[in-house]
Amino acid sequence: MTARRAGKKRAARLPWYLLIHQLPPEPLYLRAKIRQRLARVGAVALKNAVYALPRREECLEDLQWIAEEAVAGGGEAYVCEAEFPEGRTDAALVEQFRAERDADYDSLAELIHESGRHAREEDFPARVARARKRFEEIARIDFFRAPAKQKVERLLRKLEKARPRRTPIPSESRRGALVGRTWVTRRGIHIDRIASAWLIRRFLDPKARFRFIDPKEPRRKGELRFDMVGGDFTHEGDRCTFETLLTRTAIRDRTLTEIAEIIHDIDLKDEKFGRDEAAGIEPVVTGMILANPEDEARLERGLVLFDELYQSFRERHPTLPKEVSK
Repeated sequence: MTARRAGKKRAARLPWYLLIHQLPPEPLYLRAKIRQRLARVGAVALKNAVYALPRREECLEDLQWIAEEAVAGGGEAYVCEAEFPEGRTDAALVEQFRAERDADYDSLAELIHESGRHAREEDFPARVARARKRFEEIARIDFFRAPAKQKVERLLRKLEKARPRRTPIPSESRRGALVGRTWVTRRGIHIDRIASAWLIRRFLDPKARFRFIDPKEPRRKGELRFDMVGGDFTHEGDRCTFETLLTRTAIRDRTLTEIAEIIHDIDLKDEKFGRDEAAGIEPVVTGMILANPEDEARLERGLVLFDELYQSFRERHPTLPKEVSK
């Protein structure tokens, strides 16, 4: 066989960058941090401590940054170029990359379906924007065009063209049905229940009464339950209870929408809105809860806290009234 024919028969090898690292047992967070960083740049594992990316300039930079983080944390890390003599290794790696991106696309498809089912006018643009952003994040590390990409692209285009449902504005008589009631929730109130009670007291019924109960306690006539399984106002779809109250009562207030995003990020911990303020408000609320074991005391402190938070955010919108209705 001539050299030319032999060269034709031999399959071209794919070039790779490898990160080889060893991390110390402590600090404990370092391993999780490095795994998260590797997942974010789309690297796949050859072995526990060996990760691969295709040989591209941006991939080299990503691995070099991660290697520096590993070394700064007391570990060892090396980035090198590699080619595998057997084409089977290349093929297996490519399939692994595609499988991991397919899993990402499948999760996004579920989110898009959920957004379509709960497409309401007030939050629809934000849902579409989050889906588009997530798609672009996945596509950026989809080095070998995973099969699920086209399907998700079609779903996303369909979502972007969809018309959200209008949330009906309750009539005065309908809102009036929420006045003069006792609102009931679980004992041990935290951020979502405290904020929801504040919303009820300040914007729906200034004389609203609250009870904190064991969820097994039977319902009393005329009471409204919130943030409880089977409650009148509770989590719906990906909304926390505060968001549900705001949506279903159709209160139009830009400041409350901003506060709702912060409550969501703290309560559900999914970084849906990515509100920077959540990182500062959460420890304040946690301290208030630890200092006040009784729910009644937590609520009183929470009313003051959210009054002040509302006033602070209201200052960003000088065209709107500055007083909280009390």
